[in-house]
Amino acid sequence: MSTSTAVILDTRRMKKRTANFPVKLRVTSNRVPKAYQTIYNLTEEEFRKLKASNITPTLQAIRDNLKSLQAEAQAMIKGMDPFDFGEFERDFVTDNPKLVQRRTKKPTPTKEAPGEPDYSEYFKSFSIFREDPGQPDTIGYTYFKAIKQLISERRIGSALKYQFSYISIKKFGGNTRFVETTVSFLRQYEAWMLGRECSKTTVGIYLRPLRAVFNIAIEDGIIKREKCYPFGRKKYLIPNSRNPKKALDMQGIAKIYHHKTASDNEEYAKDLWFFCYFGNGMNPKDLAHLKFKNIEGEYLTFERAKTELTARTNPKPITVYINEDMRRIIDRWGNKDQSPNNYIFPVLTPGLSTLR
Repeated sequence: MSTSTAVILDTRRMKKRTANFPVKLRVTSNRVPKAYQTIYNLTEEEFRKLKASNITPTLQAIRDNLKSLQAEAQAMIKGMDPFDFGEFERDFVTDNPKLVQRRTKKPTPTKEAPGEPDYSEYFKSFSIFREDPGQPDTIGYTYFKAIKQLISERRIGSALKYQFSYISIKKFGGNTRFVETTVSFLRQYEAWMLGRECSKTTVGIYLRPLRAVFNIAIEDGIIKREKCYPFGRKKYLIPNSRNPKKALDMQGIAKIYHHKTASDNEEYAKDLWFFCYFGNGMNPKDLAHLKFKNIEGEYLTFERAKTELTARTNPKPITVYINEDMRRIIDRWGNKDQSPNNYIFPVLTPGLSTLR
């Protein structure tokens, strides 16, 4: 039974005030279509422009979000065998920030123990909070604990990875007990994932959180390492991806530097790429977090966000000379308000939630 997806404009439902139409994600399974309304409404002309190469930043952002939504839906469908609309709506449509939600009675969040932080802000994004975590000897119990801990540390991205890991493993074998999550179980899970055309890289991404969950359970005294730990040599080895890094030579850098861009969007992307390049190879997250207080005269000083948790006792700041190109990029694309606590580039805004 084949299942396909498409992004469509529902021209039967015009918004009278704006003359816009709702953009929908259509899922067709066994010739049965169902459409789920996205948060976007466009005119017919705007919808046609989504296929153009040169469009406004607003339409480009909408196009990128719609492509991302469709890709995420396809990945979810690929992992379902057989496909079921009810399961798809429960695991993908419900609480998806890119889709309009139907008005239904909200489930009651899991009650927190006295003294625990309030996790209600994250209830919509973490479906695991709406489930029974199970008994302490099950993987779900410790996944639940680990996700709460990561959220309390504001490591939302890592918390989401743990949830994706748990959802995938649960879909294969349920909320298994630690003693049942054996080497044989893990090999069967890997074969199940590969049979659904998932890569070994994806298998590794999902199983590393499980290995961490085992280690947490050992530290908590829930299980004993010598009795049921399935990872390691002569047991189960998590697949590692092979992605050798390839550096551009100076000739390649020069080609990018002298490339004539076709639009402001391309120029913006090119300039920020070169700002990272000249900034000692800083990553985009570091660039987004730069503030004007990081500028001291002709130098820019910052700490890598990647080492925030691994170099707590002796963090090594990076100091970069602000060359003419970097100065030009700041002048053109930077915030005009250069107050010390203001971000240099308008990527983030004060008070922005980690969930958005």
